Amino acid sequence: MRRGLSPADVHKAIRIRERYLTALEEESWEMLPGEAYTKGFLRTYAEHLSLNSQLYIDEYNARVARHDEEPTLVPRPSATTPRQLRRGMLVALASIVVVAAVAGLAAWRLAGTSGPPHARQQPSGAGGVAAAAPAAQPQTRTGAKPIVSAAPAFTRISAARGRSWLLVRAGGPSGTVLYEGVLEQGQTMRFQLRPRLWVRMGRPSALDITLAGKAVEGLPSSPANLLLTRTGARSA
Repeated sequence: MRRGLSPADVHKAIRIRERYLTALEEESWEMLPGEAYTKGFLRTYAEHLSLNSQLYIDEYNARVARHDEEPTLVPRPSATTPRQLRRGMLVALASIVVVAAVAGLAAWRLAGTSGPPHARQQPSGAGGVAAAAPAAQPQTRTGAKPIVSAAPAFTRISAARGRSWLLVRAGGPSGTVLYEGVLEQGQTMRFQLRPRLWVRMGRPSALDITLAGKAVEGLPSSPANLLLTRTGARSA
């Protein structure tokens, strides 16, 4: 639209049918012939408009592309015969009897030796009772500084001017996913920096981002990635 191009103009330039271009714009993925063709159309269309095609392929892979789920291997229970079951019960019962016998013997010995100990006689001629030496008091270091942990830092991402798709990962592009979805206008998400966040934005121009209470300036106008740390934000 900014370049004054119509779907017919784009079709003539890159030979992609107008209905496929409209499906890409409206994210009507079911109207496209398949994932392989869709990724090819995205790449060709983006490069024709001088955009970073890989960003659009990454977003498509994260949001839309089908991922085959790995089968969960369930351990197969082993068959237990009645004889093995009885043997196991006998072993467990014998163990309980042995433990009880050892505990009873230990209690009997402790009960037989629990009488009051004989007072130790003081040597004659001392003429007095020696006072016990006071216990040494732990010394306190007056010069040591208390350890103060750094207060946690947070970032806020708000959809201030419209809706935007958002992907937030801990650490980097392969870290744990903290949030993935569409942030509706007026909605705000809050994340703790531990120690950094990797953010993928579908419409950065619709977002406001604050980092430790300070606004992040200069957000791009097209889909982009950001790395947020305590010291600031940079492209990733």
